[in-house]
Amino acid sequence: MGCLSLYLACLMKKFWWKILGVAMVLFSIIFGLLGKVPALPILNESIRNLYFHVPMWFAMILLLLVAFIFSIISLNKGTQKADLRANELTNSAIFLGVMGLLTGMIWATFTWGKPWTNDPKLNSVAIGMLIYLGYIILRQAIEDREKRARVSAVFNIFAFPIFVVLIFVLPRIEDSLHPGNGGNPGFNTYDLDNNMRPIFYMAVFGWTLIGVWISELRSRIRNIEYHIEENE
Repeated sequence: MGCLSLYLACLMKKFWWKILGVAMVLFSIIFGLLGKVPALPILNESIRNLYFHVPMWFAMILLLLVAFIFSIISLNKGTQKADLRANELTNSAIFLGVMGLLTGMIWATFTWGKPWTNDPKLNSVAIGMLIYLGYIILRQAIEDREKRARVSAVFNIFAFPIFVVLIFVLPRIEDSLHPGNGGNPGFNTYDLDNNMRPIFYMAVFGWTLIGVWISELRSRIRNIEYHIEENE
């Protein structure tokens, strides 16, 4: 019994943030499906998507920010570890972005009548996602490892500020259906009540931790593959 307790303690010490991330995401999913939400016109029960769509996008932005930092480190020091981290953080962010895009399309179908409208926020998001898909294609096209690291780092350093401008600045200039854009009040202003707010932030933190976990696993796999290639 003592050995089991010691093993569990060591496990928690090493993997506590992963367990925390999974627990937060699971709790936000359960609460998002079964918890009490405010009765709002137009949105109705679709407000539950606030626990899924928005946190995934927030987590994506945070991961892209960290990838941006690792790209700067990679460009300055030329380390393989920083390049791998930047790449896999970007991949995880793109995955969360695609999931956020799909959940947003589901939400739009129920609130706006169709999954995609000619909305400046949606169009900017589409352009931003295409930019990062270009990052993936660029890395696949360059075979030399050092050259790939340098070019993709430069690409990532320029891509992140452009992406931020596309999704945060430009939609605020034009009329938009999105909350917090084009003169519309944000969710925090009129319908994110005290019951929803802590679960919302929990979901953001949880999805961020899950994204970091995925990127860490993929970085280890890529590092092992590189070592195998070097020893062949």
